[in-house]
Amino acid sequence: MRRKAPELPRPVPARHGRHGRQGRSPVVRPPLPPLENRYEKFDLTVGTAAEFLRSAWEELRDVSFEVADMPAASDDDGIPRWLVDRAAKRIVLFRIPIERLSHLHRNDDLHRRVEVEGCVFRAAAEYMNRDPWDLGSERFRDF
Repeated sequence: MRRKAPELPRPVPARHGRHGRQGRSPVVRPPLPPLENRYEKFDLTVGTAAEFLRSAWEELRDVSFEVADMPAASDDDGIPRWLVDRAAKRIVLFRIPIERLSHLHRNDDLHRRVEVEGCVFRAAAEYMNRDPWDLGSERFRDF
C-alpha cells in the first residue's frame, strides 16, 4: 500500500481570492469628486470669466479678481455685490450677496452661472470706466 505524502497548506497570495481576482489594487486612482458645493462653483465661474477678460483686455492683466463671502458693511445703495480698488489693482466679488440677492427668473445652474459672470463683467467694466457691453468679444457685436 502506498502512503500519501502529507499535504502541506498551499500559500495563498495576500491580494488574490479563490479565483485570483479579488482585492487587486487599482491601476489608477479613483476620479476626483465633482464640484458640488456653491463656493467652489462660484470660484470656478469667477476664475473663468476673469481669465477671459484678462485675455481680451490688457488693462486687466495685472488686476487680481478675488472672492469674499460678505462685504464689511453696506452703503447707501444697499449691500454691494463687488468692490473695485483701482489703487491696489483688485476686484473683490462678494459671493453671498450675489447668490442670495439676485432675482433669477429661473433658479438653475446655468442662470446662476450667467448671473455670476455678469457681475464679473460689470465689476471689470466699473474698474475700467466702460460699459459692460463693451467688454464682450467682437463676434457678439452684430446681435
